[in-house]
Amino acid sequence: MSDEQGPAERLALGTPLREALDTTSPAPWLALDAEVRILASRPANRLPTRNDLRGLPAGPLSPGDESRVALALCHPNGRVREAALGRAAETPGLLPLLVVRCADWAAPVRDRARAVLADAAGPGFARVTPLVLLLSRRDRGGFALHLLERVLRDGPGRDVEALLDDEDRAVRRFACGIAVDRHLLTRAELARRAAAADDVRVQVLYAEAALAGAGEDDHDAVVAPLLSARSPQVRAAGVTGLRRAGRHGQAAGFLADRSGLVRACARYVLRQGGTDPLPLYRSMCLDPAQRPSAVAGLGECGSRTDIETLWPLTAHPLPAVRAHAVAALCALDAVQPDRIRPLLDDPAAVVVRAAARALRPYAATLDADLLRARLTPDRPRATRSAAHRLLAAQERAHARGLCPRP
Repeated sequence: MSDEQGPAERLALGTPLREALDTTSPAPWLALDAEVRILASRPANRLPTRNDLRGLPAGPLSPGDESRVALALCHPNGRVREAALGRAAETPGLLPLLVVRCADWAAPVRDRARAVLADAAGPGFARVTPLVLLLSRRDRGGFALHLLERVLRDGPGRDVEALLDDEDRAVRRFACGIAVDRHLLTRAELARRAAAADDVRVQVLYAEAALAGAGEDDHDAVVAPLLSARSPQVRAAGVTGLRRAGRHGQAAGFLADRSGLVRACARYVLRQGGTDPLPLYRSMCLDPAQRPSAVAGLGECGSRTDIETLWPLTAHPLPAVRAHAVAALCALDAVQPDRIRPLLDDPAAVVVRAAARALRPYAATLDADLLRARLTPDRPRATRSAAHRLLAAQERAHARGLCPRP
C-alpha cells in the first residue's frame, strides 16, 4: 500500500478505520469528509452505493464493512449519506462522522443525523468533545454542542472530570465551566487546579470558584495554594482571598510582588484591614535592593512628595531598581525627559526599555540627531530598538501636526 494514499483511498481498499486514519483527533475526520468528495470525482473510485449499504449483514459491522459505511457517510450524494446514518448509530467507532453529519449542508441528511445522534448520545459521547467543539465554529454546528452540554451536565461527573486534563485547550475550558457549574470539585481541588493550570481563563474560573463562599477556615486548603501560584491572576485572587479569611495583614508580603495586579490587590486588602500601604512602601524603598518591585509600588500609590525619593533610584546599582524607578516616575507623572534620556544608554536592557516607554509621550521634543546616533551597529540592541521606536513616535507626532519638523 502506498504511503501517499490518503485515508479515503485506504478505506476504499478495505483498510480498517483505525488503521486508515488517526481516530483520536478531530482534524482527520474533517479531512476524511473532504477527501471522499475528491475521491468521488475519479473513475473506479470504489465508493459504496445505497445498494451496497442494503447488502450489509445485520448486527455488528466487520472492519471492512465499517470502512465502507465511513465512506458512505462522507459520500457527495446526500441520499447515500442519509442511508448510512442508521448503521452509524449502531457502530461506536463511527460516532465522529455522525457528529459531522449533524452539520451537513443538506437539510434532510442534517435532520436525520440529529435525530439519530439524539437517540444514540450517551456517556461515550464525551470522547468526541474535541470534534464537537471544532465543528461548533461552523454554520449549523451548534446542535451537537448543545446536545453534548446536556449530556455532560446530566450525566456522571466522571465524564466531565476526564476532560479537565485534556490536551486540547478548548476542551479543558469547556469541561472546566461545566465542572464549576456542577460543583464537581471541592474548594481545595479547585485551588490546586487554579495554581497548576497554564491557561489564564481556566485559572480564573478555578480561582473564583475556589474562593466563592470561602471563610476563615479555608486559608490553608484554598488561599495558600493560590498565593504560591506562578500566575499573577491566581496570586491576585489569593491575595483577595486573604480578606475573606480575615488575614488582612498577610497582604503586606505581596506589596512588592513582581505583578502590578497582585500589588494592587495587596493594597486593597490592607486598606480594608485598616492599614495604609504607603508608609510600608516608603520603608521598603530605603533598601530597595531587597524588594525592587516596591519601588514601582511606591509610584502606584505615592504622592508628589515621593518624587525626590525616586529620582536617585534611577542611578541605583541594581538594574531592576532603576527600571522600577523610571516606571514609578511615569505613574506619578513626574518624567523629566532630559534626566531620563541618558538611560537610553544604560547597560541593562530592562532599564533602556523602561526609559523608552517613559520618553514616548515626549518623543516629539527629543533631538532626532541624538536618537539617530544610537542606531549604529556598535550600539547595544536594546538601545537601537529604543531609538527606532522613539524616532517612529516622533514621526507620527510630526504627521499629526503636534509639533513642527526641525
